[in-house]
Amino acid sequence: MNTVLILGSGGLAADIVIDINAQPHCGWEVVGIVDDVPALTVPLAQCPLLGPLGQLADIVDREQPDCVVVALTERRGRTPVSTLVESCIARGIHVEEASEFYEHLTGMLALESLAPTSIVFSKQFRRSRAYERTARWLSLLVAVIGLVALWPLMALIALAIKLDSPGPVLFVHERVGARGRSFNLLKFRTMRVCSSHRSEWEGDNTDRVTRLGRWLRKCRFDELPQFINILRGEMNLVGPRPHPVSNLALFSLVARNLNELSGTAVGFYALRTMVRPGITGWAQTRYGYANNLDEEIEKLRYDLYYVKYASMLLDLRILFDTVAVMAHGYSLRDASTSAHSARPSALPSLLRTISMTKQPS
Repeated sequence: MNTVLILGSGGLAADIVIDINAQPHCGWEVVGIVDDVPALTVPLAQCPLLGPLGQLADIVDREQPDCVVVALTERRGRTPVSTLVESCIARGIHVEEASEFYEHLTGMLALESLAPTSIVFSKQFRRSRAYERTARWLSLLVAVIGLVALWPLMALIALAIKLDSPGPVLFVHERVGARGRSFNLLKFRTMRVCSSHRSEWEGDNTDRVTRLGRWLRKCRFDELPQFINILRGEMNLVGPRPHPVSNLALFSLVARNLNELSGTAVGFYALRTMVRPGITGWAQTRYGYANNLDEEIEKLRYDLYYVKYASMLLDLRILFDTVAVMAHGYSLRDASTSAHSARPSALPSLLRTISMTKQPS
């Protein structure tokens, strides 16, 4: 078990502690908090307060942590750079910025602590042309093979849909694609046709899902027509799931979280459209369906992690996870996600009110 010492007692430090405690097998154990505060508040109260920042060198000598995570909300004039160099880095103790530690621990981005400059100057948000071409050719290859090999199954599904309930075979919906361009997403229809307006979240439409549709969703077979979207150039095999165009303005507003470091509002949703949307994705396999704005924000954290760290290795991992999801019928949401659901939401009450009128799929 590796030990971690956390500098700071703000919101990101609390998130890290919550996630580590929720994942007993994550390989990390918090030895304590170092900060210039008289006492720790919930949920950090369960961690020992080892002392102020001025005593960091003595604390490192005593605790011998494997990693020191810098999670100071106000860093100017407070970060003990000299001590971190002499007492940690020079002695082989790993020092990591809190948001990056959080990303590797959870597979999500800490939006509230993501500094705007880290986005502007980060090379990780820039994918190589070699990767983009490889991902595109892989997507086209799988789409062609999938359509050729699975057309008998797709024909049977189409026939079953017509026999199961009245309405069209395909569900066609306008979605947001790469660089904010809209396109018509194709899916096998899994719900009864409804003339009245409803939200597009799964939880608000469970009574409309047909018997066949329930099985199609469980196995993810309702997504098969999206091979056509791939051939059209509108989607890739792997990427963030495309959201309805009708909710673009709402989602852009919700995703403008105030950064706790700079106080700057950043339009994080725009980053999500840097890549082509996918039939499957990191958020889909790790989190599954979302049924409210809080859960959509959690999925956005996963989506932006994918945008930042997109690679063929990550794509292959997502594809293997997708096979597991299709085999078992549920997402790979684990104890860490349960911890996220317990975290206080960053959404203001105004946005909760707005969400009652327009809701994303």
